[in-house]
Amino acid sequence: MKLNQIKNSDIFSRKLTQLYGSCGDRLSRQTERYQNALDRFFEIFKGADEVDIFSAPGRTEIGGNHTDHQRGCALAAAVDLDIIAVVSFNDGGVIRVYSEGYGFSEVKLTDLSVHDDEKGSFTSLIRGVASRFIDMGVHIGGIDMYCVSDVLSGSGLSSSAAFETLLCAVINTKYNGGMADPIETAKIGRYAENVYFGKGSGLLDQLACAVGGLVFIDFKDEETPYVKKIDFNFDSAGYDLCITDTKGSHAGLTDDYISVPEEMKQVARFFNKEVLREVDEESFYNAIPKLYGVCSDRAILRAAHFFKENERAFFEAKALEENDIEKFLCFYKQSAGSSSELLQNLYSAKYPENQGIPLAIMMSRLVLGDDAAVRVHGGGFAGTIQAFVQKEKTDEYIQKMNALFGKGSCRVLYIRPTGPAKVI
Repeated sequence: MKLNQIKNSDIFSRKLTQLYGSCGDRLSRQTERYQNALDRFFEIFKGADEVDIFSAPGRTEIGGNHTDHQRGCALAAAVDLDIIAVVSFNDGGVIRVYSEGYGFSEVKLTDLSVHDDEKGSFTSLIRGVASRFIDMGVHIGGIDMYCVSDVLSGSGLSSSAAFETLLCAVINTKYNGGMADPIETAKIGRYAENVYFGKGSGLLDQLACAVGGLVFIDFKDEETPYVKKIDFNFDSAGYDLCITDTKGSHAGLTDDYISVPEEMKQVARFFNKEVLREVDEESFYNAIPKLYGVCSDRAILRAAHFFKENERAFFEAKALEENDIEKFLCFYKQSAGSSSELLQNLYSAKYPENQGIPLAIMMSRLVLGDDAAVRVHGGGFAGTIQAFVQKEKTDEYIQKMNALFGKGSCRVLYIRPTGPAKVI
């Protein structure tokens, strides 16, 4: 579509409402954001005439903290914080991506091997996604793409998964006839992240971004997970979903993140199993006296967290299906306590002086009351917290959290109903 057509399209306006909600201020900001992205694309990629616009969401974890890597259950949602891309296609045999804040990445389609010196970069993800589509027999042509993101890196909202599903959507739509479904899209993204990017992630982040909406996922069969969309509107129930970035650094925390699945698997190996999902819960509790001294104390506690958290994710989803917000919030608060006391991922034991997440939770309780529905978000140890806030308290809550962590640190998330989408 040509530039002047996009600017004046009613379809474009309706699509923005679907992706970002009907709030006037939010839509106004997005309209300006898309216009700026179009302008930047034509500044960077000279001579392009027709373009497409794509969007892929970040995701928020609502239930099931550190359960997916044990083939457990989780509750997640796609959100309005997203990556948008202005795209044109050519026959040059090169994918060129300019990502705002990161600059150019270029991948020749004649070289899709793993490059060790690229690991951890956008370029590695581009190469990995393209490689997977080629392996599937998809013929890919040249792509020029400008990206801009408001999915903050390290925020727990899965910026890398959002980018992977975005690029998948571009290639899938143009060159694959849209044949890759959300599960296949998620697997392509995971492959790029595991093999090319060098991060051993599971499938939760990519799947939540790819499916869209509020979803319950059961990873018992990891290659064919059970995915169920849940029709529930927190706004109609009187609550805002708020996330606060505590501005904590993830530098030096790799060992903390690795220790969680490793310690859980250490307990599973005691029972000659690969993951805790394969271990009988009653057998685990009966075996604690034997586990003591064989596994670390923390490993035992983290295993106990998994069993109850896995069950809670199911009951959280069931409560929302039954439109019972109070029952859901009861389970949510139990999850918060379990992450703090058993999983122990609110801060790093290596840096006990850095406790932004406990500080944010304390401040949340001061504003919302001792019974506040607030918890660590995502992997933890540093980064973000999440809270369900009664709408009449939202303005005060945002003000108090921003006063502590800086302007823009706290914001309301809109659960968007779709995964990656061709906007127009």
